[in-house]
Amino acid sequence: MKISIIGTGYVGLVTGICLAEKGHHVVCVDLDSDKVKTINEGITPIYEEGLDTMLQRNIGKSFSATTDIESAVQKTDISLIAVDTPYDGDKIDLSSIKKAASDVGAVLNKKGSYHVIVVKSTVIPGTTDGDILSILERKSGKKAGTDFGVGMSPEFLREGQAVSDYMNPDRIILGGIDEKTHSMMDKVYSVFEDVEIIKTNCKTAEMIKYTANSLLATLISFSNEIGNLCADIKDVDIIEVMNGVHKDERFSPILPDGSRITPGFISYLAAGCGFGGSCFPKDVKALISYGKERGNSMQLLDSVIKVNKEQPEKIVSILNKHVSELNGAKIAILGLAFKSGTDDIRESPAIPIVKYLLSKGAKVKAYDPIAQTEAKKLFGNHNISYPGTLKEALTDIEAAILLTSWQEFEIVPKILKSARKQPVFIDGRRMLPKNSVQNYEGIGL
Repeated sequence: MKISIIGTGYVGLVTGICLAEKGHHVVCVDLDSDKVKTINEGITPIYEEGLDTMLQRNIGKSFSATTDIESAVQKTDISLIAVDTPYDGDKIDLSSIKKAASDVGAVLNKKGSYHVIVVKSTVIPGTTDGDILSILERKSGKKAGTDFGVGMSPEFLREGQAVSDYMNPDRIILGGIDEKTHSMMDKVYSVFEDVEIIKTNCKTAEMIKYTANSLLATLISFSNEIGNLCADIKDVDIIEVMNGVHKDERFSPILPDGSRITPGFISYLAAGCGFGGSCFPKDVKALISYGKERGNSMQLLDSVIKVNKEQPEKIVSILNKHVSELNGAKIAILGLAFKSGTDDIRESPAIPIVKYLLSKGAKVKAYDPIAQTEAKKLFGNHNISYPGTLKEALTDIEAAILLTSWQEFEIVPKILKSARKQPVFIDGRRMLPKNSVQNYEGIGL
């Protein structure tokens, strides 16, 4: 099929390149001409393992990028809208997706053939059937369901594993206003074999996305709350507690041969310094706002956000026990991205921790194998340095705080073993064994 994708952010670019890899002809649209130029040169503006190789394999063949939305929509059968929908502090900001719908609608006004528009952005229930459909009809002068189709199909991509997730989906959600829309969407996803496709209406598709992210965020905050309690109980370690909980057969089923299946969601039942990224924080907050507008108190999700917001403070509290005077203290931050496998620092727990340290006059050595460039844009260079190696980051410091579970950090114990002075080591992800370094501290311990 010929597919146009509006937006070259995380979802849009990964979707476009992967669909091209699957055999479709894809053109991605973005207003940023420099970004478009970079993509057409075979360079991905985001870091995602395997994405650059896939782009280079398809660029100029089955994939391209452009700033010309009219040409893109005119020459394709279906358009996927994948623009940012941030939380503005009060509710979800739909300005970008409304603008995209308006632009697509204006092109439909001139297009003679049937076209389908599918929302990929995360939006609150009713957005696709309401705002987006209305804008498309108004700008095109045509009728949804007759002249064009409207659908909603959310993505479930984990940053750092997005290419693998997209190419090997565990389910595909197709929301549509009618059977004709569903039929067109079927053609897009027919290239994926042996995957369950759930067909529903647009509102349900929108709600599935919010519910999925909110559930995973809740598991994390639950684990962190239990971890914080464990830290206040002598001789109790959250790692051992959760290991015992995970062995429940309902969490990790036992096969006939006696071996266990360990589902991926178990990783969300682990205490740490909190969740971040472009999805969980904003999506949970948006769902809370949406619920409260309808008279639902959303008490549980309110607590999820509260626990998560306070979690970086637990790291600071541990540090203050060991380093009473932070002014001038040399502190290493290991990991700036909100998770490993990505350069995304949005809502990363590292942000409030680094800001606190800088406000107290600490000299911060911030190290991340991928995300340092993004961090420099946020923190600048005042009282903060960006070492080129992990060994350099761990040299001559009073404390080290691990905030991202990069595999490279597994060699931290070996590096610290030869240090002249042993710093306090705070494991914000409980990544390393507690006996692997001297002066070990960690969440839930």
